[in-house]
Formats: sequence, C-alpha cells, structure tokens
Amino acid sequence: MSAPRLHSRHAHRARPSPPTPRPRRPPREPGRPPASPAGGLTRTAVLRPALPAALLLFLAVTLHSGAMNATVRFLDYGAGVLALVSLSVTVLWGLAATDRMVLHSAHRLLAQAVHRGTAIAGLGFLGLHIWVKVAEGHTGAASAAIPFTDGARPFLIGLGTLAAYVFLAVAVTGAVRGMFTGHTASRWWRALHMSAYVAWALALVHGLKSGREAAGWAVAGYGICLAAVAVRLALRLRAARRTSGEPS
Repeated sequence: MSAPRLHSRHAHRARPSPPTPRPRRPPREPGRPPASPAGGLTRTAVLRPALPAALLLFLAVTLHSGAMNATVRFLDYGAGVLALVSLSVTVLWGLAATDRMVLHSAHRLLAQAVHRGTAIAGLGFLGLHIWVKVAEGHTGAASAAIPFTDGARPFLIGLGTLAAYVFLAVAVTGAVRGMFTGHTASRWWRALHMSAYVAWALALVHGLKSGREAAGWAVAGYGICLAAVAVRLALRLRAARRTSGEPS
C-alpha cells in the first residue's frame, strides 16, 4: 500500500513568468545629434513668424501683378449673379426637402443639408456683392443698409436691401428652428420661411434692372432659375392639393 501524497499550500503555486525583454533602440548614426523635444519647439517657433510673412508676400505679389483688380472687377459683375444663383438653388433644394412622393427620409435629410449649405454660400456671395458695390462707389453704405435711400435708383436698390434683410432673417430663424416648438410659433416660422420666395423675386428684379445691362449668360442663368423654381413650386402646390383632397 503506497503512502499518501502530502499536500501543502505551496504545491500548486504558479511559477513566475520570465521578464519580457525590452526592445533595443537602434544605434544612433554617427554625426547625427539625438532627437529631443526642444528641436520640435524650435521648428515651431521658426514657422510661426514665417507664415504671416509668406501671406504678406503673397498679397504684395498679387497687388503688384494686378490680379486683385481683376478679381474685384469680376466680383463687381459676378458676385450678385453668384448670390442669386446660389439662393435660387437654395430655394430648389428647400422645395425638394419637402417632397414625400419620390424622396425617402434619408434623401430628404440630404436635401436639407444641401439646402443649408447653398444658403450659406448665397449669403456669403451676397455680403461680398454688397461690399464690392460700396467699395466701388456704386452706392453708399447708408443706402445699402437703409432701403429706398439711394440717390440715383432708390426703388431698385431698396428692393435688393429688403431682399437681403429677408434672406438674413430666414437664415437666422432657420438655424434656430428648434426654438419654434409651439403651434403658433411654428406657424410664424413657416410664414417667415415662405417669405424667402418673395425676397427671391425682389432680388431677381434688383439683379436685372438695378445696375448695368445684364450679360447674356446672366440673363440665361436668371431665366433658368426662374423656370426651375416655378416648376418645382407648381409641383409642390399640386401635391399639397392632392393630399388635402384625400379622405382622412
């Protein structure tokens, strides 16, 4: 009969694992100084004044070459057209975002994103258009800010000023849409948002009649925008009448 095995507390103690060797650093090349954090800070300190100097040099070369004057002349003709085209595209995508017959919810969200993006672009071109017109002396700052006070063309310049204020109000209230949660507040928001169509029509008249005779491509762009918005608005009204006529 064999003797029983003796069990102790330390019989099943695990052996300690051997230490993992640390990776060796590659040998430093001869003649190369060791890398230090101070080197990165030195490069950053050198680049900080270099960037403004490069920007000033670029502006000086641009002004000396006459490119700035050519840009201002282009904006004098084209900034207003770009603003109206961008805002027309904004109206089109806003109408598309309300479609429930063709577009799904994901498509409507994409249309709303494009609608907001083109609205920001349109407001940017609009601000650029106003700045160029004031800087070139075509109108005064007071006339651009207060409607119907321009000395030469008060009515037509005033239409553009009114349209700009309405577009700005629509953009601001659209950005804070969540604040209009009640039934009455929501109705006011929709009414103000729908006034963008009136502002767009005022801007169209302003762009065609307030300044110099519009170029052929500008007239064609205005016509395409007008036809596209009219067709899309008619389709929306038709869908709304069809929906309201269905039995509940």
